[in-house]
Amino acid sequence: MKRVDLWMIGIGLSLSVGLLAAEPGYAEKGDPPKCTLATLQGRYLFGGIATLLPPASGEQSLLAVAGYHIFNGDGTGKDVLSATFNGQSVENQFSNPDRSEFNINYTVNPDCSGTYTVPSEGLSFGLFVAPDGDELIVIGLTPGFVLVQGPNKRVSPK
Repeated sequence: MKRVDLWMIGIGLSLSVGLLAAEPGYAEKGDPPKCTLATLQGRYLFGGIATLLPPASGEQSLLAVAGYHIFNGDGTGKDVLSATFNGQSVENQFSNPDRSEFNINYTVNPDCSGTYTVPSEGLSFGLFVAPDGDELIVIGLTPGFVLVQGPNKRVSPK
């Protein structure tokens, strides 16, 4: 690669970093974001595909899910979803809505990271929340449950 090309890449990266640092918001004031349980409040749409490996599944499998999280702003909430396991429906949201609804618990740290769990299913997830609470990203923490979802947008305050 020529020196000129390397210089151009360096200049491009510098400009990109400069533009990111110039974004309006908490960075202007020099204050880090401060998140609480109340930062996550409302309904957030989600969808994605998880790869299940042992010990989460006897063999490698695919789990596709679509639904919404409801965070109550107090560390509690619920997930409502439909899912397929290797292409076969395992949830039937329309004929049996109770099967597709799961209570959740969550934490949010001041740095806007956190966790949420689905106690009835033994599942744990990491959370990364936008400082204004409008979006979140989820990563699977349960062994054998490979998943990243997001960003998931808040679509309703309730």
